[in-house]
Amino acid sequence: MITDEFLRYMEAEREASPLTVETYRDAISDYSAFLEEIEGDIRLEDADSDIVRDWVEGMMERGYKASNVCKKLSAVKSLYKYALRKGIVTRDPAHSVTGPKMQKMLPAFLKETEAEKLFDGLDWNMDDIKEVRARTLLLLLYSTGIRRAELISMRDKDINVVTREMKVTGKRRKQRIVPMGEEIMQALEYYQRMRDEKLPSVDGEETLFRNDKGRAMTKAQVYSIVKHYLSLVTTQKKRSPHVLRHSFATAMLNHDAKLGSVQKLLGHESLETTQIYTHVTFEELKRTYLNAHPREASDEHIANH
Repeated sequence: MITDEFLRYMEAEREASPLTVETYRDAISDYSAFLEEIEGDIRLEDADSDIVRDWVEGMMERGYKASNVCKKLSAVKSLYKYALRKGIVTRDPAHSVTGPKMQKMLPAFLKETEAEKLFDGLDWNMDDIKEVRARTLLLLLYSTGIRRAELISMRDKDINVVTREMKVTGKRRKQRIVPMGEEIMQALEYYQRMRDEKLPSVDGEETLFRNDKGRAMTKAQVYSIVKHYLSLVTTQKKRSPHVLRHSFATAMLNHDAKLGSVQKLLGHESLETTQIYTHVTFEELKRTYLNAHPREASDEHIANH
């Protein structure tokens, strides 16, 4: 079956996560069921763009969210691209089909004043390993923009104290080098010294951030730390590790970093993924204008007309 072969390819060669593979499986199963319901029981290779479009419209009529429809369509498009490369189909009927438009959600991020409060305004106890670990973890996420999974897998040997660089292993095991400033380097050195005294490694654990038992921190533990401390400095609903990644990118662009440079630091494969942060900075600029410009900040000129 082409579907099973495709899913094995996604898992083995593309190194897709189990969740992604399952999402693809569900989408293709839904599409296959739709083909079976059509009069004449259309085969995958015989479907045309009208049939794919009917499937998309059918999902919308059944009340599917636009985001879910687009995900399912993306999975079927990937399937057809794979089948086309393998010569199983001679054309890609999903290529010209577009999903419903989704309202772009601008990523949540900390304002620079909130970041200053987080690192300088809170009463951090620098004699407490838990607080030192938390502050260092938060600072590393904010100052480098790395993902939560990348932070968890970070090892001491990935930090080069001479060149002030960090080797990051990202999605699909792709590696990149990220520079680090003086503040984070000092924070890391202090944390590592205290960690080795208070949290000895278990079974030779080499990860940079260890939990209270001396083992590598889990995703849930990192999330809990970030959520707790962000709740002390911001009222926004999203308080996840990714918010600090968004904050890094936004701060960089607000301080004139080039988009291509930010793309490389974040490990984005496509520049389009990074471009969403230009919308964030523009929205912030727009709010500043509306709040500060004398003709916009006051309603007097409206009342006088």
